[in-house]
Amino acid sequence: MTVHFIGAGPGAPDLLTLRGRDLIAACPVCLYAGSLVPQAVLDHCPEGAHVVNTAPMDLDAIMAEIATAHERGQDIARLHSGDLSVWSAMGEQLRRLKALGIPFTVTPGVPSFSAAAAALGAELTLPGIAQSVVLTRTSGRATSMPDGETLANFGRTGATLALHLSIGNIARVVAELTPHYGGDCPVAVVFRASWPDERIIHATLDTVEAALSPDITRTALILVGRALAAEGFAESCLYSPDYDRRYRPQSADSPWSEWVEGDD
Repeated sequence: MTVHFIGAGPGAPDLLTLRGRDLIAACPVCLYAGSLVPQAVLDHCPEGAHVVNTAPMDLDAIMAEIATAHERGQDIARLHSGDLSVWSAMGEQLRRLKALGIPFTVTPGVPSFSAAAAALGAELTLPGIAQSVVLTRTSGRATSMPDGETLANFGRTGATLALHLSIGNIARVVAELTPHYGGDCPVAVVFRASWPDERIIHATLDTVEAALSPDITRTALILVGRALAAEGFAESCLYSPDYDRRYRPQSADSPWSEWVEGDD
């Protein structure tokens, strides 16, 4: 028996990975985060599968479901939205599974910030503008932030920020980031990225509060950074015709020339 943790993606059912789909289809038990995993993903469950929505359950109740399946020798598909590496609450479940000696696997999923960037048609790292993306959040009722992980600290880097679980703190986001990015810095709010009711708000730090619709209170990602609207950035060296690289040596004297000629 194995518990298969599966990142179900940001919302669109066809953004589920093939591995995730196949694991769901092979498991007689499926535990899923019902508030964020679409019904169409559950259509991959085998006929007669025991399907449980964990949204109203606490951790003890979830572990009880896992223990029951373990006793029966039944594999479990444990579905979380997005990717499991950030804000999935997987860590606390894995800690208990390790203590119980129950095996598990982890299958990554498409993260929400990737879906939001795709919706915007944007690259978040542009030469000379930003070469880092910071995935972070503001403090909430469920989780506080470590002392060093402040918006001001991240803002000093000038990196592109992807703020999760923070739409309810938009005033604080604006106040703390404006001194570092400037009021004219581009902001994009992507509500329910990849879902049928996806919405995108383009604004700046100065205008984003007024631009937000009052019904957008959750499930929205805030992207902040100059890369969101940059036009005058330099082209990367990757495709430059005179850039000497492993797969495109520029002369017989290139350190890559012999490597390419000898490559089968």
